Amino acid sequence: MEITVSRKAHFNAAHRLHVNAWTDEMNRNFFGLCNNKNYHGHNYDFIVSLTGEIDPISGYLFDMKELAQIIKMEVEDCFDHKNLNLDTEEFKQLNPTAENIAIVIWNKLSAKLPNKLKLKITLYETERNFVEYQGNPQ
Repeated sequence: MEITVSRKAHFNAAHRLHVNAWTDEMNRNFFGLCNNKNYHGHNYDFIVSLTGEIDPISGYLFDMKELAQIIKMEVEDCFDHKNLNLDTEEFKQLNPTAENIAIVIWNKLSAKLPNKLKLKITLYETERNFVEYQGNPQ
């Protein structure tokens, strides 16, 4: 029987949505205020969900204290109070859209978690705008 456990986390970060191959006018028209040359910020909330089989001995799917530590090291410490475009390697060449941020978080966390667990990231850029990513289908 599969079960899902989730942990909510948070970071604040600035970014600018911009495609270098486009003209400034194209970027302004497409991204609007999100293309502000001086950047803009969000209070990102995200939910990390793990799905799998409960361990029959411990009764846990995964130790939530360990999950909290992985999230802190891999996401919060790396992105909190940063300019994603300027201060992070992950977004030097990758447009930091909510979609791409969710994929980057999934990749960083999946590398630290057991393969037997299914991982889903739900990233809230605003209270009403969010994305979900569960990895590439195998």
